[in-house]
Amino acid sequence: MSDHQPEPHSSAVRYITIEADDAGQRLDNYLLKTLKGVPKSHIYRLLRKGEVRINKGRVKPETRLVAGSVLRLPPIRIAERPAVPVPGQRLQATLRASILFEDEAMLVINKPEGLAVHGGSGLSGGVIEALRAMRPDDRFLELVHRIDRDTSGCLMIARKRAALKALHGSMLAQKIDKQYLALVRGNWAKGRSTINAPLLKRTVASGERVVRADAAGKSAITHYQIEESFAAATLMRVTLETGRTHQIRVHSQLAGHPLAGDSKYGDELFNSQLRELGLNRMFLHAAALRFRHPLSGKQVSVEAPLPDELTKALARLRAVQ
Repeated sequence: MSDHQPEPHSSAVRYITIEADDAGQRLDNYLLKTLKGVPKSHIYRLLRKGEVRINKGRVKPETRLVAGSVLRLPPIRIAERPAVPVPGQRLQATLRASILFEDEAMLVINKPEGLAVHGGSGLSGGVIEALRAMRPDDRFLELVHRIDRDTSGCLMIARKRAALKALHGSMLAQKIDKQYLALVRGNWAKGRSTINAPLLKRTVASGERVVRADAAGKSAITHYQIEESFAAATLMRVTLETGRTHQIRVHSQLAGHPLAGDSKYGDELFNSQLRELGLNRMFLHAAALRFRHPLSGKQVSVEAPLPDELTKALARLRAVQ
């Protein structure tokens, strides 16, 4: 074993009582999450050999968990995971101040621009990793959906598995109203507009994701409504009917009105003009969410105020009218 490898340790037999929040899951999926650090092949081998049992009986990988059942896990060698880095005090304070809605089932935060929703692609961590480190008593914290790193605004996080499942169901049924504020180049023609163009996502050699309109892509529908007009730009209220990667950015570009500050799909001349007005980020903000609560069924409406940088950019645009 090389020096940099974590030293595995052997656990004793463990008995776990299945809680209501974990009921309904497939056993193999539950084990893959519970036994992080154990190879997938080893978990399935234990299941085949009958060493994992529920209520003393043999079980299959597809067995659905039932609340109150007792799961027996044999001694398993688990590689010790490196300690999760604790987010800095400044980030912790920012995330605490960003909570817009919270109850026992879920929370909604006003995600800051420039912060990824999760780690990966060279990032040590994002919103979800920071929240888990800050809230060790929360057994379950999972992203309900994602927004781009360069986008600010409403982000939903589930605190219960049942809430996550219900919210995912609402999203698939298009019953969650997601509204964004976006500043685009030029004067959008008056009236509400709808862009209906399938989007195809591909990953280039550098690992970067690029999206373009393509008949072979997935269905994507975006609704636009003028919020405020300026001399050479328009503030739009955008409603998503589908939630594809970079959907608003690509559809806006397709409409001939790319987003302000968008370095990938935008207009560099337009972006440089706005930098002179103090806008140094992409002007896309997840402004509002309206949905039925995943557990109570009550209507919930959450709004995320515009960040100062975007508010100031609008004030400067009004001043040069």
